[in-house]
Amino acid sequence: MASSLYERMRADLLAGRLLAPGRKLQIEFLSHQYGAGQTPVREALNRLTSDGLVEQRDQRGFAVASVSAADLVEITDTRCWLEEIALRKSMGSGSAQWEEDLVLAYHRLSRTPRWLNQEIREINPEWDRRHRAFHRALIGGCGSRWLIGFCEQLADQLYRYRALSVPKISPDRPIQQEHEALMNAIAAGDPDRAVALLTEHYQQTARIVLEDPEAFSG
Repeated sequence: MASSLYERMRADLLAGRLLAPGRKLQIEFLSHQYGAGQTPVREALNRLTSDGLVEQRDQRGFAVASVSAADLVEITDTRCWLEEIALRKSMGSGSAQWEEDLVLAYHRLSRTPRWLNQEIREINPEWDRRHRAFHRALIGGCGSRWLIGFCEQLADQLYRYRALSVPKISPDRPIQQEHEALMNAIAAGDPDRAVALLTEHYQQTARIVLEDPEAFSG
């Protein structure tokens, strides 16, 4: 029960569906919301605190983790630094399995529409899943489960920030072309260009959120 509840709450926190950042998480409210007892709710909240998605406040219970522009910049920069290492190691590994997995992930992503409804900025959840899988595949050949794990944790945090600004995301951003250019650099065996393109890809997303005046209003 606690594990299933944890996954449901985690998905809702990442997508911004539960409560706004900084808002208090009432145990009774969550028990009612998820149809679960208070003990599994507390267990799930403790795990989510370890993930950095929930804050435990002394004598005041739990709250949705707060957000800030400075935090977004720090998380984005750190992800860029770590994924540079992971991507360079993946490209240098010469693994045919990594290349096959990456091409498959890219192919699946490129065939999936990004929007369910472009006019109201409703992102296709299947595109979201395949986009995440593509970025996971990019670094999947680095040979370090620890490095991949750290990158995944940062990706979770940035997904949460991105969800704050989904209504402001421009449908005209050539994100497919960004992915294609990255794949071309990898196919050409050019790690410097691949890293530069991946870094700009992440920094562009951060700039979109930073330029949204409502993203940090809570």
